[in-house]
Amino acid sequence: MNIYVSNLNFSTTSESFQELFEAYGEVTSAKIITDRETGRSRGFGFVEMSDDAEGQKAISELNETDFEGKTINVTVARPRTENNNGGYNRNRY
Repeated sequence: MNIYVSNLNFSTTSESFQELFEAYGEVTSAKIITDRETGRSRGFGFVEMSDDAEGQKAISELNETDFEGKTINVTVARPRTENNNGGYNRNRY
């Protein structure tokens, strides 16, 4: 199960992020998304858990709880959608 976590503290480390979810089961990956240019956290990340039931339990118990001084939002990650315009905004004049 792929889980989306937003409103992370900018100082949250990948290790503490992963440990938070390991309390609920096996974490296959935990990644905090960073800005390409600065390397600074963008305040959100993704966690992948091998068992869907454990993932659901983590979502229900961690959503809207305090983690490192911020109230985090935890939901099922939605699949990426294809952007068919290649980044070009047709409405620009």
